Amino acid sequence: MGHAEPTLHGQAAAAKISLDEYWMPFTPNRDFKADPQMVVRAEGMYLWDDKGNRIIDASSGLFCVAAGHGRSEIADAVGRQLRELDFCAPFLRAHPKQFEFASRIAELTPGDLNRIFFVNSGSESVDTAMKVALAYHQARGQGGRNVFVSRERAYHGVNFGGVSLSGLVNNRRKYGPGLPGIAHMRHTHLPENLFTQGQGAHGAELAEDLVRIVNLYGAENIAACFVEPIAGSTGCLVPPKGYLERLREICDTHGILLVFDEVITGFGRTGQAFAAQSFGVTPDVMTMAKGLTNGAQPMGAVAVSERIHDTIMGAAPEGAIEFFHGYTYSGHPAACAAGIATLDIYRDEGLFERARELSPYFLDALFALKDVPVVADIRGYGLMAGIDLRADGAPGRRGQLFQRRLFDHGLNLKTTGDCAIVAPPLIAGKEHIDMIADVLRRTLVTL
Repeated sequence: MGHAEPTLHGQAAAAKISLDEYWMPFTPNRDFKADPQMVVRAEGMYLWDDKGNRIIDASSGLFCVAAGHGRSEIADAVGRQLRELDFCAPFLRAHPKQFEFASRIAELTPGDLNRIFFVNSGSESVDTAMKVALAYHQARGQGGRNVFVSRERAYHGVNFGGVSLSGLVNNRRKYGPGLPGIAHMRHTHLPENLFTQGQGAHGAELAEDLVRIVNLYGAENIAACFVEPIAGSTGCLVPPKGYLERLREICDTHGILLVFDEVITGFGRTGQAFAAQSFGVTPDVMTMAKGLTNGAQPMGAVAVSERIHDTIMGAAPEGAIEFFHGYTYSGHPAACAAGIATLDIYRDEGLFERARELSPYFLDALFALKDVPVVADIRGYGLMAGIDLRADGAPGRRGQLFQRRLFDHGLNLKTTGDCAIVAPPLIAGKEHIDMIADVLRRTLVTL
């Protein structure tokens, strides 16, 4: 590859930087470096590129900037924390904000999911939840429960545990068989539910796949069933009516833990703190990240029911480490400060309620795009929607073209293959939704 040196415009002194050294994640690097799309500033609903163009952020960064960009409250809290205490080893030592932040999260979680374990990302939260499930069953004398159940089209991060749970073929195909003992249920994206706002009427019976897996492996060998309440990265697959409720019943019948991966759906995306509350189904374990700190600091967490936590604690000898797991940056002081400030914003500005009120307008605006010939399906719930494009030869080709043209037209969006995922910050107003829908339409008709 030739040495690429773009000039960053609009700086006090224009500077050239090399693009060779940084290896970008989930990116066709050669295409990007041939025509870079750089972001240099952000505020509120908008990003600015290195040429000074304003771009509306229709995917909240990567589903994480729910309170909008450039929140001074968060930046100030992080700065104060770094000046007071920049780091504290999380093993055998602690700092007050870890406990304060955990208590604040527990005020939002459903049921008795009041024990919070801090990690650094959604991927780490999923692997941690897997370990929690194994430790729980071992603690109650059922160490043979080591099979995990997931779904096709699931995304549970990129660590080896999450990749093994994944139901997205491109996330799996390069890395071998993954962890043993993973079974997959079918996904719930059915033709009968195309162009449905909210939960579809068809597909609750797909939850019976879990019964089939129980009959194949034996309930005594299954540790947990992992599901995203709304499958996010694969394209906003909303669960059919009755589906999550039936999974809960099956798990209860067979002693299987139900884990909700709420990395994307947590913190107001569905109009409630968590999708578990929107759908009225409480899991045993719940993963979260992204909106936890408004994207201002890397952080994830796992919420665990008191029953599971107490079982693991009670099985350990006095003075022993009860849960042999953790990360150097678990509960980092700056991340906790960012998280507390973020929760203050959500509460003080009523952003969860605001998302719930804006949802009908948002969904109507996006579903109005169904007349565009290239649109194959639209799905949505809360302030998240997926738009499927008709494939143009190789899968993903049209989606990649759509992604780049949208940015050139002033809109930032997440695409997976030929699906565009729209998830604006919760601070959005109707005027922002109109702008997003307008750019989407103008770009779709060019494909």
